[in-house]
Amino acid sequence: MSAANIQKLCEATREKLISSIATLEPFLNENALPELTNDQQDEETILFYKGFLSELRHLLVFSEVSYEKLGIVLRRANFDIEFAEKALYNVYHHCVNNFFYPKNESYSEDGRYAYTGQDAIRFRMKPVQAAHDLIMDITKVYEELRDDLVYYESDYLTERRMQVKSRV
Repeated sequence: MSAANIQKLCEATREKLISSIATLEPFLNENALPELTNDQQDEETILFYKGFLSELRHLLVFSEVSYEKLGIVLRRANFDIEFAEKALYNVYHHCVNNFFYPKNESYSEDGRYAYTGQDAIRFRMKPVQAAHDLIMDITKVYEELRDDLVYYESDYLTERRMQVKSRV
């Protein structure tokens, strides 16, 4: 991919990340475990929301770090293609994968619904409306990032391995 295309991809990715950050951060600042559980004390609900909040905090941190790295890539006087591709690879593997494969599995993507026009995200248990709306709002951003960065899922690593082998 040409340097100009990679630079445009970095810019577009950075814009998508900031929109996700702008949605995640206020939610996490305004919602804590008691607000989400509505003072329900059953263990299953509490564990669900603890995991949910943990996943969102990780996603926010990974998104902020990736946003900053892409900013560094774009501010450099000489555009460094290798550094840019590594930053894009990290967006895919840390942000996109963490969104679609959350560790605590409070929600997951069910691909069977992707082609029906229905929401592909399925929650392990029914969340409060604010939590549901948050995930639905940022799903589109991470779907677009996944589509834009699918190259970095495997081809980028394969290319890097081949470069290392050719040097030896």
